[in-house]
Amino acid sequence: AAAGWWDLGLVALFVPLAIVEGTFREGVPWRPVTVVHGLVVISTLLWRRSHPFLAVAVAFGSIHLFEVLSQVLGIAWTGLFTSVCVLMLPYALLRRGSIQEVALGALIMFGGMFAQVAAGGRLRAAFGGSMILLVPTALGGLARLRAARRNRELERAKARERAQIARELHDTVAHHVSAIVVQAQAGRVVAADRPEAATAALEVIEEAASRTLAEMRRLVRALRDDERPELAPQPAVADLVQLCGGRELPVDLRLSGEFETLEPSLQTTIYRLVQESITNAIRHAEGASRITVELADAPDALRLTIHDDGSPVSLDPNRASGYGLVGMSERVKLHGGTFEAGPGPDGGWTVSSVFPRRGGGR
Repeated sequence: AAAGWWDLGLVALFVPLAIVEGTFREGVPWRPVTVVHGLVVISTLLWRRSHPFLAVAVAFGSIHLFEVLSQVLGIAWTGLFTSVCVLMLPYALLRRGSIQEVALGALIMFGGMFAQVAAGGRLRAAFGGSMILLVPTALGGLARLRAARRNRELERAKARERAQIARELHDTVAHHVSAIVVQAQAGRVVAADRPEAATAALEVIEEAASRTLAEMRRLVRALRDDERPELAPQPAVADLVQLCGGRELPVDLRLSGEFETLEPSLQTTIYRLVQESITNAIRHAEGASRITVELADAPDALRLTIHDDGSPVSLDPNRASGYGLVGMSERVKLHGGTFEAGPGPDGGWTVSSVFPRRGGGR
């Protein structure tokens, strides 16, 4: 990750402070060298996200080196006060570094403290410095654990949704294969007496086989688990009327286009997106008075937009039943579409998906 505005702001703040301190503070030993060193230490804030170990190695390695040299030479060297910014580096190392980098970085940070003792420094000072370093180090470790747990939850949510998608696709594939078998049997019966009927059967088989191949490819991408599929009719666009009706929060359904020829799996995806979005709005959108669902078959793509007029402040779609934003995004990506969700320009919460038009899938 590149340096963010926060890092740039810190550097912009500390650099002039370091120059002022190094120029006017009394008793600064090796003044030019100390000022340059302070600026180098401050500059490591720019790499703490992208190269946390390098930042720790440069900053703490140089500080410990100066401390050891001062002990050997008998000079009281404390560095600049602005170098306190290095306390942000242990957090970055534990939060973003690899296990090997964390181990080597800890050796540099804490081992350097006691290298100073070996060079003639005070044990109490080294121990106190280590205790201070433990605070940002522990905070970085906690942040790392929280991020890892969050990632595991997201992966589990994706796996559950992919399994559900795979079960739904299985039903679609089974339907197409059944159609192929029936048409093949019919073609054999009429092949001798009615060649034109056999040709028509072959055309149906070709179309069904093409659809089956497309669905099988999606089935593979869904990374299905080993669970047995649930053989049940899957919802389609036509079922949106029933889904949107009779809600405690009025739902305005606007359909524009012909959707009967859409792939069954795409129709199910659209249904699931609307279902989850309505559930989210009812549960989490404070003060909402209406939900609008728009499905339009544009010349270049199929566009789905769900919007409510409530307050999005307390809305947390990832906590919704089923799969939340993660599952919705997985479904849309499976069809090569794009997915966005967030506060709308006029307030409320908006979920929008765009599915590209495919000649073989309509």
